[in-house]
Amino acid sequence: MPRPDDLAALGGRRVLITRSADRARPLASLLRSLGAEPLILPLIDFERATDQAALDAALDDLAAGAFDWLVISSITTVRVLVEKAARRGTTPAALVPAGTRVATIGPSSRQVLEAVGIPVARAPEDNQSAEGLVGLWTAAPERVLLPQADIAAPGLREGLAAAGADVTSVVAYHTVDFPARPERRVAAELPPAAGSSTRGAPPELSPPQIRRELDDGTIDAVVAASPSAARRIAAALLPLGGCRFIAIGRPTAAEAAALGIPVAGTAKVPTPDGIVAALGTVFANEGNTQ
Repeated sequence: MPRPDDLAALGGRRVLITRSADRARPLASLLRSLGAEPLILPLIDFERATDQAALDAALDDLAAGAFDWLVISSITTVRVLVEKAARRGTTPAALVPAGTRVATIGPSSRQVLEAVGIPVARAPEDNQSAEGLVGLWTAAPERVLLPQADIAAPGLREGLAAAGADVTSVVAYHTVDFPARPERRVAAELPPAAGSSTRGAPPELSPPQIRRELDDGTIDAVVAASPSAARRIAAALLPLGGCRFIAIGRPTAAEAAALGIPVAGTAKVPTPDGIVAALGTVFANEGNTQ
């Protein structure tokens, strides 16, 4: 729980969110409620998997009861399931048979899964990450379906296998530079999670606009949600000057450090509240040292 002084430190701060406007909406709304100004510059996007036959075959096996667990490691995978259900004339919940349990890696994906009618049986509460989920896994020869991004790190798949699971991994979507091709973009709308705001996101800005802002020193922080976002920031936005880099999760922080980007803070929980807590701590601590 962030301290009131930390939240107060966000007043007047300008925070760059490197997600598309629809995906940035919950964080942007919370930042505005605390007196900060969110800015949007999408750097990565998502396209449907090239090998749809492999994904469809895996989902057919899932529906037939071939898996004990379905493991979801991102909200984009939930969007893929929503699209697949619509194309099959059914609901996302109907893709998962009664005998298959669902696991995920964090509260955001859990909330979204439950919002589309898919109950979650297992998710870490403290270490909300792939590593945290692997730490909860019991050694048993259970059959696991793991649909992921094409560039997903192998840690989750390898960790589940090391714990005794029989893992079938399939590419659910491709991570690409923004913008995705319109005909290939994963664009399924998701219902808002319980308690989330429906207030719209700010308009998206262009890279030249953001470059001028960074050069002028008028952006206080940039938020990166994934290692791929860190790589795009390194390719498109350096130097950051006085703009603080805030990572969502340790893998993103590690990737940024490897790219030579100083990490000012890391959100321990990949939710708007967790990101705001990290931002508030960074700004409050800077204020206390001045």
